[in-house]
Amino acid sequence: MSRQKRSAALLAGLMGGAGLLHFAAPKVFDPTVPRILPGKARTWTYASGAVELALAAGLAHPRTRPLAARATAGFLVGVFPANVQMAVDWRDRPRPQRLAACARLPLQLPLVLWARGVARGSGRP
Repeated sequence: MSRQKRSAALLAGLMGGAGLLHFAAPKVFDPTVPRILPGKARTWTYASGAVELALAAGLAHPRTRPLAARATAGFLVGVFPANVQMAVDWRDRPRPQRLAACARLPLQLPLVLWARGVARGSGRP
């Protein structure tokens, strides 16, 4: 398998795994939904999980990969406020949880760049 295909497959696996987790353990994700969004947090948790699963499917197929990779980059930018919300809400939690929440923030950029690289066909930023 080429590096390009492997990178796309890994990104698809990451997005698919995250999508499945939204359905398997929604209570973990509900508190990260920004309170400004209308409706129930659980609805947003399931919706974002469904989007992640759809993006994973698109990333897995060569024909839809470039569009799905660009959409993945946009999605990752779009969910960044949830990561910020989590870091703010978890500031009083035990140190390991605070560190995990804060570590997610700078990790978002490499994920966006990875998706852009897959969209461009290089498989890397």
